Amino acid sequence: MLNSFTQHSSSYRDPSGFIFEKDGTLYRQVNISFKENFDFFIESGCYRQLTEKGLLIRHEQINENLTGEDNYYTTLKPEKISLISYPYEWSFDMLKDAALLTLRLAREAMDYGMVLKDATPYNIQWHQGKLIFIDTLSFEKFNEEPWIAYRQFCENFLGPLLIMHYSKMSLSQLQLAWPDGIPLTIIKSLLPKRSRFSFHTYLHIHLHAKVSASRKNSRVARQQFSKQKMLNLISSLEILVNKLKIPVRQTSWSGYYEEASQRKDYLEQKKKIIHEWLNEIDDVKIAADLGANEGEFSQLLSSKNVQTVAADFDPYCINRLYLSIKKSGEKNIQPIILDLSMPSPAIGVNNEERNSFLNRTHMDLVLALALVHHLAIGKNIPLKLAASFFQQMSKYLIIEFVPKADEKIQLMLSGKKDIYEEYDEKHFEQAFEKYYTIRNKQLIEGSLRVLYLLVKL
Repeated sequence: MLNSFTQHSSSYRDPSGFIFEKDGTLYRQVNISFKENFDFFIESGCYRQLTEKGLLIRHEQINENLTGEDNYYTTLKPEKISLISYPYEWSFDMLKDAALLTLRLAREAMDYGMVLKDATPYNIQWHQGKLIFIDTLSFEKFNEEPWIAYRQFCENFLGPLLIMHYSKMSLSQLQLAWPDGIPLTIIKSLLPKRSRFSFHTYLHIHLHAKVSASRKNSRVARQQFSKQKMLNLISSLEILVNKLKIPVRQTSWSGYYEEASQRKDYLEQKKKIIHEWLNEIDDVKIAADLGANEGEFSQLLSSKNVQTVAADFDPYCINRLYLSIKKSGEKNIQPIILDLSMPSPAIGVNNEERNSFLNRTHMDLVLALALVHHLAIGKNIPLKLAASFFQQMSKYLIIEFVPKADEKIQLMLSGKKDIYEEYDEKHFEQAFEKYYTIRNKQLIEGSLRVLYLLVKL
């Protein structure tokens, strides 16, 4: 059909427009109902200012009705995002910076007589080394009314950050339990009593929850809300968010590279082999480093100008990596929190609104270094299931096999019964050869560990 297109499964809530795919390209349709706001957004200079500052995704405007729908006004072709990630895959400081970006956009929009009507973390993605806002249709004219997205901001950003701040724990999975935001009443119940003595916390959570509950079953008259009141609200939220932090927590994985570097020249030998293999395969543009820790090998991929997703289940490692990337200006590495034994699932309407990690991940190469034994012995995942998982992600796989005789596995087995009769090199190769050919195989000198370069059948 001439106007055949696929509307994105997560783009159904906003009558202003929607995301759709046509002929393999992603577009955004602006509906006629949003014409006045969209034209004002462009003509006021707001769009130009936000994109020039790198706060908002750029788009190309296409004056063609690609969907054939009657409510069409114009079509936008936004810059491509390499990988969509979700807030339950972000570390504390990623969510904090996303909150501050949202508030900055709200403040900057006010300078152009506009207001940010949405304050959800799903409108923020990782692009070219930093967080960026991607919903062009979230800006509308300011009509001196209370901020419509205030509660959404508190439930999606402020609440989770406060819970982590007071508990001193990284709890990103809370946002998987409440993907549309943690209700104010629950946030309030999870915060300690002393949080009431913080003026801004009391105002935006405790008092906010109380007022919202009292208004739940009653009609509220529309109130006038001046520009200055809006700016004061934003300032108060910025002050509070900027104060929030979690401690630098040391975990069992925090000193991994330091410990590994003390095993003769194991780390350097591994880097040398992988560097040589990367030179042999020149069609790798995007990769995933699974079990990335603090990104040592992600940096190796980045040096080859490969866009790299650095994933690890340890939120503190990922947070340190994020802060390091932020400080250095590294543009090729995107950190995310991911437990490979239960990767992010598909959730939302029809289980399609937010795609699973595997459905979002289409890589040229995956690195799985010093990882498989943690899945096979640490999580009791058979090698054949691990192989099936990896083959869904990429063409090339560089994977490290750690034999039972290795001291790390012996340490793992010291506290449990050895029931892993099929965990050996022979069964490893049999499991992976169902999906891959072995292009290269090399023992890492000074260790019992073996690196494999595999190519999918």
